[in-house]
Amino acid sequence: MDKFVIKGGRKLKGEVQISGSKNAALPLLASSLLCDGWNTYHNIPDLVDIKTIKKLLGNLGATIEGGETLRINTGNIKRCEAPYNLVKTMRASVLVLGPLVARMGQARVSLPGGCAIGARPVNLHLKALQDLGAAIELRDGYIEAKASRLKGATIYFDISTVTGTENIMMAAALARGTTVLENAAKEPEVMNLAETLNRMGAKVSGAGTDAIVIEGVDSLHPAEAAVIPDRIETGTYMIAAAITGGDVTIKRCQPGHLDALITKLKEAGVSIEPVQGGLRVIGSKEIRCVDIKTLPYPGFPTDLQAQVMALMAIGKGVSVITETIFENRFMHVGELMRMGAVVKIEGNRAIVRGVRKLKGAPVMATDLRASASLVLAGLAAEGRTDLTRVYHIDRGYQSIEKKLSALGADMARMKD
Repeated sequence: MDKFVIKGGRKLKGEVQISGSKNAALPLLASSLLCDGWNTYHNIPDLVDIKTIKKLLGNLGATIEGGETLRINTGNIKRCEAPYNLVKTMRASVLVLGPLVARMGQARVSLPGGCAIGARPVNLHLKALQDLGAAIELRDGYIEAKASRLKGATIYFDISTVTGTENIMMAAALARGTTVLENAAKEPEVMNLAETLNRMGAKVSGAGTDAIVIEGVDSLHPAEAAVIPDRIETGTYMIAAAITGGDVTIKRCQPGHLDALITKLKEAGVSIEPVQGGLRVIGSKEIRCVDIKTLPYPGFPTDLQAQVMALMAIGKGVSVITETIFENRFMHVGELMRMGAVVKIEGNRAIVRGVRKLKGAPVMATDLRASASLVLAGLAAEGRTDLTRVYHIDRGYQSIEKKLSALGADMARMKD
């Protein structure tokens, strides 16, 4: 098992390129199940989660070629089952459920796993599929769904759900009639999927708003699409520049996807300037503590809450960070406190009192974004930080130790 060894105290300087979005690539690859022929996807990141969904699609019978540009042919699907051994490590595996039922008329998908940051039930997906006419049973830890052909319906999501919106949008693309998704997720990743579906011949409108309309069609055809830049990776490198007092130019990103983070970083005293193809982020000698509340897009992303907490840990004053999306997303707090952070948890709020310096320590990653938070803390800390269980970070950050080292960080991957 690998670990990261980080010796803190270096200001990051230079330029970093952002990879394709994990959370956008996964539903795009799942959408290949909706038609015969070769679909082509550009800007695919090299991540463990991408390898997992490729294995899952291959297990179903898909033919897959390429790397950063990936070609997938699902014309010879042999199975309609997503087994536990593949689904258990990645919740997004449930995204094959809607496409399989829509095109094949049936699916058997293991209840999903992934980071232990909250219950994240799939009941919203299942209720919506039932509204579209699918028969659903839960048996032996598997979701079993059947439908001769799905039928359009008006679906209201009690909670804004990104994967739920994506799953049902794909299913509805081949349904008979019109489907309306109310209280739909508005994330850029949802818009990326809608644009891809339309390239395949679907009729999706309203993506990016809370009401998405899908007019079902009889069949879809292969298409070519590009994955958007990863806004969470972008935000993580922005915070890395800020927490080290560095000067980093972030290229191949879409700043418009991070308005909430940009606003909060500027409030904290960080300088952010637009440059061609990206942003320049310059850290301040003194970080001011600001309050943060996570919300569905376009609010502050829950996937950046842990990272910004590391920044607030060395800020001046007190920050109140309120987590409204996932109930267990403060598991990084105990590890940050091992490094000298002063944090008090009150329900879904973390009260962070800034300290002058963090101290390097042995710490352990508990989930994907928590691991990024501890990397950032290690970059800013005095002394050496050993971060174990870095397989979490490999799920969502491509070559993070290489990218940070190129910016001047003293960071290496070693065998634990």
